[in-house]
Amino acid sequence: MTLLQYLRGPAGLCGTKEGCAEGDCGACTVMVARLEKDGSAPYRSINACIALLPSLDGRQIVTVEHLRNVAGGALHPVQQAMVECHASQCGFCTPGFVMALTNELNNNPQADDTAIHDALSGNLCRCTGY
Repeated sequence: MTLLQYLRGPAGLCGTKEGCAEGDCGACTVMVARLEKDGSAPYRSINACIALLPSLDGRQIVTVEHLRNVAGGALHPVQQAMVECHASQCGFCTPGFVMALTNELNNNPQADDTAIHDALSGNLCRCTGY
């Protein structure tokens, strides 16, 4: 079972989308953290559609639904910026873009345009012609 199958099935979390089931489109992007020996738990974004659930044992998974909890029930700042800048069309790919951006800004708060462009390179939007 993949992480995506688990999230959308037993966990009942449908914000993470299945676009390609091959790890190419980024619609299924989530953040994963593992506790390191130094006590840190850095996050990285992964494609949930190709991540096998047993390989994630002991890791913390953050989905788009969890961002509201981090923001105290309000939209996460990345989500709010997407709304304010009209950065969505149909909305199918939006959770993946939000998660990729959130991961980049968590790891690199001073990210410049190049870093943000690179962070989004694994996300595709069919509405805008890829």
